[in-house]
Amino acid sequence: MLKSFLLFSAVVLVTLAPTPTLGARPQEATPAPAPAASGAKNTVKPTPESQAKAKKLYDVDCSMCHGDNGNGQTDLAKSMELSLGDWTDAKTLAGKQDGELFDAIRKGKGKMPAEAEGRADDHMVWNLIIYLRNFSKPQPVTPAK
Repeated sequence: MLKSFLLFSAVVLVTLAPTPTLGARPQEATPAPAPAASGAKNTVKPTPESQAKAKKLYDVDCSMCHGDNGNGQTDLAKSMELSLGDWTDAKTLAGKQDGELFDAIRKGKGKMPAEAEGRADDHMVWNLIIYLRNFSKPQPVTPAK
């Protein structure tokens, strides 16, 4: 019963969460790449600011199933009987083109809902793909104090 309530609550929060500023950017900025067809390439040049926004988007919309570190091992994913790839393993995304990832994010896939255009523009989705691919790269080790 508790799992059902938590799942329902998570879905409601994701659906109703207002995040218009995550993907917002001025009209004068470089136009976003055209919507992807599976073979499209990501031409977005990431910046620290765009990757911070991609992290926020991931934290709000993706991490509940895919995990904070992208390993796909969350209670919600298990309770929904999802078998998600471990993005911390470089082999998981190695065979996926950016256009395929764009299409899955924009259109949804399986039980994963689509990322609506109003919540994240195409430029933000391309930045999110860059953010996802960084899960499998070695992270700097912070020395213990």
